[in-house]
Amino acid sequence: MRRLILVALFLEIGFLLLVIPWSSFWDRNYFAQALPSVQGIMMNNYVRGAISGLGLVNVYLGLAELVSAITSRSAPPSSPFSPPSLHSRE
Repeated sequence: MRRLILVALFLEIGFLLLVIPWSSFWDRNYFAQALPSVQGIMMNNYVRGAISGLGLVNVYLGLAELVSAITSRSAPPSSPFSPPSLHSRE
């Protein structure tokens, strides 16, 4: 259950970081309006692209964790200390 919450968190943050730098919400940011020196940096397309790149990394990590959670549930647990089978010929 915790892994699925982690997956949801990674995907949500990733998609937000992908979309928000290119939306009008980003242009009307409080910090950008309060500090004109920060506004120039935040409106730079390279900075927006870098933040969107972090979003892509988060989405990738979320999907990788989802695949890992699915495959670990479907794989039978193997233990090196499991007792030998009664039907084995050793």
